[in-house]
Amino acid sequence: MYRRSTLKSFTWAFEGIVYVLRTQRNMKIHFAIAIIVFSGSLFFDLNRTELIALLLTISFVLVMEMINTAVEAAIDTFGTAFDPMAKIAKDVAAGAVLIAAVNAVAVAYLIFFDRLQEPSRNMVRLVRQSPIHLSVIALVLVILLVIVLKAVLHRGTPFQGGMPSGHSAVAFAGWTAITFISAGSEYGVLVSVVGLIMALLVAQSRVESGIHSTWEVVAGAVLGTLVTTFLFQLWG
Repeated sequence: MYRRSTLKSFTWAFEGIVYVLRTQRNMKIHFAIAIIVFSGSLFFDLNRTELIALLLTISFVLVMEMINTAVEAAIDTFGTAFDPMAKIAKDVAAGAVLIAAVNAVAVAYLIFFDRLQEPSRNMVRLVRQSPIHLSVIALVLVILLVIVLKAVLHRGTPFQGGMPSGHSAVAFAGWTAITFISAGSEYGVLVSVVGLIMALLVAQSRVESGIHSTWEVVAGAVLGTLVTTFLFQLWG
């Protein structure tokens, strides 16, 4: 019972994210910028503190946009008639989003400005020497793309079906990253095969449980594999 309740809580939370992404133009812009920033971070040798600052800043902007949407929805339930206090509440929530966005620009400036002046050849070399960072970026991009596709296609929720299967996408992205990282090592083939088996088991469990169709699982697997392969071929 506890497990089922926890799963429902996560489902409702992701439904909230998908709803905002489907209906709010600004959220779509923020998501697009987040994808661009994560992709751009592949060019730079970010240390742990800078990566944490980047993640917190992006999360802060997205969270404030969601709070703004929640405030507007809550106020609109009481009617559409003009109310000065309702206007103040909406304006304050919108102001919070603006502060978060300005803060994001400032953080991006502090992190990336000096690095943008470095030769691009050195940036590519640094990325190639950090496969773990490349793997993390690949997984984050896959997750963001899955959420975007679910929002655009209006099918299912993150835990209850939809195109594509997020679990399969992440599983096959992980397998692809493991394959590239272990390539050339003594047990590289064995590690890749074990990773593939684990990914297939994840995909098979989604179909067997009736949460996803075979095509949704295949679409997720293809998405995760192609995105990760593209990044490793380009930068790995």
